[in-house]
Amino acid sequence: MSTSFYELLGVDPSADQDTIKKAYRRRARELHPDANPDDPTAEDRFKEVSRAYEVLSDPDARARYDRFGEGGLGGGGMGDPFGGGAGLGDIFEAFFGGGSPFGGRQQSGPPRGGDVEVAAVITLEEVLNGAAVEIEVDSAVVCGECAGTGAGGGTQPVTCSDCQGSGQVRRIRQSMLGQMVTSGPCTRCSGMGQVIMTPCGACRGDGRVRERRTHDVDVPAGIREGQTLRLTARGEAGPRGGPPGDLYVHIRVRDHESFVREGDDLVAYLNLSIAQAALGTHIVLPALDGELDLVIPAGTQHGREFVARGRGLPHLQGRGRGHLRARVQVVVPTQLDNESEDLMRRFAEINGDEVAPADKGFFKKIKSAFS
Repeated sequence: MSTSFYELLGVDPSADQDTIKKAYRRRARELHPDANPDDPTAEDRFKEVSRAYEVLSDPDARARYDRFGEGGLGGGGMGDPFGGGAGLGDIFEAFFGGGSPFGGRQQSGPPRGGDVEVAAVITLEEVLNGAAVEIEVDSAVVCGECAGTGAGGGTQPVTCSDCQGSGQVRRIRQSMLGQMVTSGPCTRCSGMGQVIMTPCGACRGDGRVRERRTHDVDVPAGIREGQTLRLTARGEAGPRGGPPGDLYVHIRVRDHESFVREGDDLVAYLNLSIAQAALGTHIVLPALDGELDLVIPAGTQHGREFVARGRGLPHLQGRGRGHLRARVQVVVPTQLDNESEDLMRRFAEINGDEVAPADKGFFKKIKSAFS
C-alpha cells in the first residue's frame, strides 16, 4: 500500500493550509539532498514530499485527491511536480521565496565587507615566547562623515518604495499548476532596503573610505611558518553599515643565525675540529632562553646528536616544549701550515694510515676515475 500524501507530510487529512505549509517546510529541510549527502534516496524522498505539498496546497487538486486518490490528478506517479523542467532550487524558490535554505539564498540589506589578508614576520624568539605584533592594513573603514550611512549631511537613507525596506521583491509567474510566487533582490535599492537621495560627499554614498590603520595581533607561542590567524570582524567595513569582514594574518618566521626549526625542535650545528672531536671538549651552547653546558666526549663522530630535552619551542596545542638538538659536524681544515702538516703526518704514521706524500706534484701524476 502506497503512502498517502498526508502521511508523507505527517499531517491529519483534516489539517488546514497553514498546518500543511509548516509541515512541508519542516519535512523539506529534513529530506533535502544537501542535508543528506550520504543518502542516495534523499532526492527521491524530497520530490515525493514536494509532490504531496503541491497537491495538498491547491484546494481543487486536494479535493480531487481526497475523492479519487492520486489517479484523480491526471498525471499519476510521483514525478516532478514542475513538469520536469524545474530543479530542486526552483522548488525552494517557489515555496521559500529564494534559493535553497541550505546555501546560496540571496540576503537583503547591506552586504558584508571583504576579508583582508596580510603577512606578519616574526622572529624565532617570538615563536618561543609569543608576541604582540603591530601590522598596518590599508582597507575600507566606516566613513566618519556620515557614520557609515552613505547619506549626506542632515539627511538619512529613505526606505525603498519598491520593496518597502525588505530588499526583496516578490514576483508572480504563471505555470501549468497555477500561480507561483518567487522573490529576488530589489533592483531599485540593490537589495539594501534603503535608497540614498543625497549621497555623502566624502564616501559618495558607499558609507566607507579607505584608510591605513594599525592592528595589534596576539601571536601565540609555538606558532609555525605558514599558519594563519583569523581576526573576526577586523577586515573591511561593509558598505552602508554592512557587517565587517575578517582579517587573516599569515605568519612568516625569520631565519635564525644559530638554529633551524624541525617541528617544535630546534637544531644547532656544532662545528668541531678534528682535535676537538678526537680528544673531547667543553662548549657553552647559547639557546633561545639562556646557555647550556655541553661536554663533548673524546672520539665523538661526525653526525652525532646531543639532545637537551624540553629546551625547544612550545607545542602550540598542548603543554610542554620540543627539544634542542646539537648535531656535530667535524670540520676538516682545507689548508695546513708546515708545523700542522708535520704533526698530521706523524699522527697518520703512528696509526698506520696511508696518506699522500709531501710531494706537491704527486696527485698530478694520477688520473682519478671520479670527478
